[in-house]
This record gives sequence, structure tokens and C-alpha cells, in this order.
Amino acid sequence: MNNILTLAAIGDQLLWGVLILVGIFSLIICMFLLKFIGLWIQAMMSDAPVKMRDLVGMWFRKVDPREIVESRIQACRADLNISTSQLEKQYLAVGKQRGRVLRVVNSLIAADSASIELDWNTACAIDLAGRDIFDAVQTSVNPKVIDCPSSGSGRSTIDAVAQDGVQLKARARVTVRANLKRLIGGATEETIIARVGEGIVTTIGSSASHKKVLENPDSISTTVLGKGLDSGTAFEILSIDIADIDVGENIGAKLQADQAESDKRRFQAEAEKRRAMAVAQEQEFKAEIQKNQALVVLAQAEVPKAMAEAFRSGHLGVMDYYRMQNIQSDTSMRSSIAGNDDSPAVDPNA
Repeated sequence: MNNILTLAAIGDQLLWGVLILVGIFSLIICMFLLKFIGLWIQAMMSDAPVKMRDLVGMWFRKVDPREIVESRIQACRADLNISTSQLEKQYLAVGKQRGRVLRVVNSLIAADSASIELDWNTACAIDLAGRDIFDAVQTSVNPKVIDCPSSGSGRSTIDAVAQDGVQLKARARVTVRANLKRLIGGATEETIIARVGEGIVTTIGSSASHKKVLENPDSISTTVLGKGLDSGTAFEILSIDIADIDVGENIGAKLQADQAESDKRRFQAEAEKRRAMAVAQEQEFKAEIQKNQALVVLAQAEVPKAMAEAFRSGHLGVMDYYRMQNIQSDTSMRSSIAGNDDSPAVDPNA
């Protein structure tokens, strides 16, 4: 009898232990599920039902259930058929940062309200590409104005020179609209600014006179807009407006003045070269004269030798020598008279 009572007591204790363990386990489960009940009720009351197992699975998959539920509620309110699996896939998408699910859903809602064709896959791809999908949709609805040149470029105007040599300084404003189909892989605003700047420089440079450009600035906009500068970009150019255009320096005249100064220096250098050559040649001629005079002195020194030799050989007599001396004296006198007109005339027979 005592054994039976003992077994009964043990059985009761085991039963109470099992009941306590079940109660604790149930309490833990209830406390765990309590964090999801609010979201589950919110989804049910918003006609965007989400299964409890999906909420629990999100927690295990490191997905924020609140963001998924809020995104699904907004999508269902806007009559967009987006499942929780699609929202989770975008949230867990690999990239520099997790997919901004709520922003993608808001972009789809804005695009649908504006009758812009945009599907879920395209919106997710744009978001994962690093582009701001919501800003792109807004730019597609409300066109954006871009300053050319941009404020961050460090320049306030686009400078170009017309064919008459006068410099023009222009500033333009480009109105663009986002092209969602070309947003993935399309060039950014910097490309638009660079192309517009190049088009303005080309148009002004091809003008015969700066006055024509000042008279009709719209010709720049028309010419640049007709070149299809938005090709391959994420935008569609709606208009290009010249905000301001001023006259700068006369580059042509400045270049001509610089060229004239350069020519003057070149000609001066050539003249200096010729002068130096003339001076050198003059010095050469003087040296040649000195050389010839030395030869004359040498030749004159040979005359007495020749006369002595003539005396010794008997070819020259004493009278011949005196006659020659008279002739030299007479020649010297005549030369002195011819060189001094004021001196009295000398009678050669005196």
C-alpha cells in the first residue's frame, strides 16, 4: 500500500513538472510571438494580411518585419500587387547597402499616381544600382533645372571666342526630366553639363561675329538642343536657356599684338645679326688694308736696294739719280699745292 502511494506521489510530481515546463515553454512562445502580434493585427486591419510564420521567418532571416509590413500596407493601399517575398528579396539584396524597400514602394506609388510606367523589377534594379529611385520619379514628374557650368566646377561662365576674335562669357540653364528606362547605366548630370558646355563653345566659335550671337542668343539654344546631347544619359533635355551672356576680352586683337611684338623682336634680332656681321666684315677689311699697307712698305723698301744694284751694275748714273730726285721734289711740291689752296704758288723754275 505504501508503495502504491509513493508511486502515485511521484506521478503527481512528474505531472506537475511537465505542466510547469509546458507552461514556461508556452509563456516563452507567447512572449516571443507578442512582438509580432501588433504587426500582424496592423496588417490584417489594413487589408494587407501577412502570415505569422512569415513574420517569424523574417526575424530569423535578419529582416526588419516592421519595414516589410509598412511597405506592404502602403502597396496594398495603392492597389499594387507586391508580395512579402518580393519585399524581403529586395531587403536582402546584395549591394553596398540593403534595398530601401519603403522608398521603392513610395516611388512606385508616385509613378502610378503620375501615370508613369514603372514596374517592381525596374524600380528594384534602379535602387540597387545606387540611384535614388524616389528622386528619379520626382524628377520625371517635376523637371529639374541644372546650371551650366555647375556651381562646384569653380567657374562661373563658359568662355568661347567668335571668329572675329571677341570672347563671350555665357551661362546656361538646362531643364531635364529623368528617363526611367535609361536610368540604369545612363550618364549622370555631369555628362549633360559637359556636353552642353561643349555645344555652347562650338556654336559661339562657329559664329562669324560676336554681335550676331548677342543679337540672337536663342540661336545657341536651338543649335545645341538639336545635337541630341541627352543620348546615352539618364535624362531627357527639355530646354536649354541662355541665362546670361557678356562680352569678354578681344582675344584676336591681343593675339595679333602678341604676334606683332614677337615679329618685332625677331626682326630686331635679325637686324642685330646683320649689324654684327657688317662690323665683323669692316674689321676684316681694315685688317686686309693693314696687310696690304705692310706689303707696300715692303715693296718700297726694295726700291733703294734696286737703285744700289743699278749703280753697281752701271745701269743708273749719277745724273739719272739727280734727275729722278728733281722729279720727286717737283711732284711733292705739286701735291702740297693741290692740297692747300691758300698757300702761295711756287714757281717751279725759281
